[in-house]
Amino acid sequence: MTGARWISIGCIFCGLAVAFGAFAAHGLNQVFTEKYAGQTRDFAGQTVPLATKFLNDFRTGAEYQMYHGLALIAVGLVSERRPSRMTSIAGWAFAIGIVLFSGSLYTLTLTGATKWGAVTPLGGVAFLVGWLFLAISAIGRATSPALSSY
Repeated sequence: MTGARWISIGCIFCGLAVAFGAFAAHGLNQVFTEKYAGQTRDFAGQTVPLATKFLNDFRTGAEYQMYHGLALIAVGLVSERRPSRMTSIAGWAFAIGIVLFSGSLYTLTLTGATKWGAVTPLGGVAFLVGWLFLAISAIGRATSPALSSY
């Protein structure tokens, strides 16, 4: 994929993260308070209202979507200068991570279907893979121009 496409995808994910963050800040609290009234969850040794936990989880999804949307923009900038297979793998891992991690948190919190919580760690692993391959790409470029073709 071209650097410009990675940049465009990153910008779209970042824009959506802003929209989801605004949704969380301006109305989702009321929706969750009504939807999950009286429900609690034990979390970090405390019993917290489920509405509070889910609002924080939704915000975490938006936050990580923003971080990794920015990472996709970085992938695009690196790819425009010196495209490599490693950088492309990083981009795909970040995009998949956003869909799995953030998407599962949005779905879990909006629907209450806790089975989506099993998907979230897969997105986290994809994020880690993305950062690893971006680092490998950078190291490869620094040590040998021949490695950038991987």
